[in-house]
Amino acid sequence: MEIPRHTLRRAANAAGRVERAVGRVTAPGRNVAFPYRPPTVPRGVEVPDEPPKLGSDYDTDWARSPIARAAREVIAEGPMRMVVRGLADPQVMGTDRLDDWRRAAGRDGGDDDPAPLIFAPNHHSHLDTALMVRAVPWTWRRKLVVAAAADYFFDKRWKATLAALSLNAVPIDRESTGRRSADLVRDLVADGWSLVIYPEGGRSPDGWGQDFKGGAAYVSARTGAPVVPVYIDGTGSIYGKGMKRPKPGRSRVVFGAPLRPVEGESTRRFNVRIQTAVTTLADEATTDWWTARRRAADGTSPTLGGPTYTGWRRQWDLSKRRRQGIAGWRRPPTRKWPDLG
Repeated sequence: MEIPRHTLRRAANAAGRVERAVGRVTAPGRNVAFPYRPPTVPRGVEVPDEPPKLGSDYDTDWARSPIARAAREVIAEGPMRMVVRGLADPQVMGTDRLDDWRRAAGRDGGDDDPAPLIFAPNHHSHLDTALMVRAVPWTWRRKLVVAAAADYFFDKRWKATLAALSLNAVPIDRESTGRRSADLVRDLVADGWSLVIYPEGGRSPDGWGQDFKGGAAYVSARTGAPVVPVYIDGTGSIYGKGMKRPKPGRSRVVFGAPLRPVEGESTRRFNVRIQTAVTTLADEATTDWWTARRRAADGTSPTLGGPTYTGWRRQWDLSKRRRQGIAGWRRPPTRKWPDLG
């Protein structure tokens, strides 16, 4: 059916009136110039790309301002505390070793003048960071930064802002130690900030530990700050990698005595010593202090990485290890005390 011409003319006239009305409304906006609108670019001129502002290039200086620090303390004492308590029910051990070290180092001037420490825990869950923030004694927590993966926590602006504000996280390249990341961490520790860094580089993919990278040993060698080995038990079964939702349970954080590189010791050897200390703390968490030290002296401590074979037997041994840890406890284990004659 053919549409009449007078109908088409009326539709065209109506569209013209709408177009003129819209033009009159938007006319003031077209006259707005720079700086309210982006500047025009002359023909033939190439505008350079803006420098990246995410990933390892994200600027976290604002997160250490007085206002951000006050907001972070409210977050740590409020929602973070409730989440950690409700999901992980943590038991913290070994803080007396930190107090002993501080007294031995001559740092009895109170909480206002703590020597910075580098906390190096194992890593099985996203819950580990919140757990560490709550477990680190207030003496060092008040000036604590967390080394976080730049490709995960700083890939989007909202994630970067949330991580920097709530955790005082700083971006670190996991694949390669970039100069920017290394200099940032070194300068913060040299300025008196303590650091939480995961030597494994990321969460365990299967519940067992991974080989330690040399990040903590490197920062310690560059700054002189001691490394505190830390073992976290139980978070892998609460919210491990691959779990869609957390499963509330129990956890334990065990702090070891601070370690320093000895004269002439390479970063590689110091890193091995840090991993050995965390391995001993893991044994201590499932047995007792005496058994763990005796097996460490004999070189028979259970490894963090688990058995060498693969498949279901590896998972079977993992389930047995978790039953021995805090997550599987139903009653305290039978302690084997030394025979003193």
